[in-house]
Amino acid sequence: MLNTRLSVAIHILSLISSDAMLSSEEISGSVNTNPVVIRRISSDLKKAGILTSKVGIRGSSLTRDPSEITLFDIYKAVHLEKELFSIHNNPNPECHVGEKIQDTLNTTFDSVQKAMENELKSKTLQDVINHLTE
Repeated sequence: MLNTRLSVAIHILSLISSDAMLSSEEISGSVNTNPVVIRRISSDLKKAGILTSKVGIRGSSLTRDPSEITLFDIYKAVHLEKELFSIHNNPNPECHVGEKIQDTLNTTFDSVQKAMENELKSKTLQDVINHLTE
């Protein structure tokens, strides 16, 4: 299921790329959310090796140049569900649609997911940053 974690993660990384000394409170002001949300997503980005920080030292920094971080890297770091789309459970197998809807939608949704992932692989954090500064 789609959520805002990817866009918030990109927002966080875009900010940190220009100012590594920002606190979660300062970042949360730009994102307009609670600092706890920023810390949780930042933690996922650290686990994925995209961000780094040191205990007792304010701020975080990117582990690689923004041109080397794809949006797919960020997506993988913060995406909680395995699939982009969920299919409802237990359709009626006695119905001519219900008996085949899951397989049909799985095929379609798998194709859409692969296309989305390929697009995310083709874009980098630097692409986003460049667009922000135009």
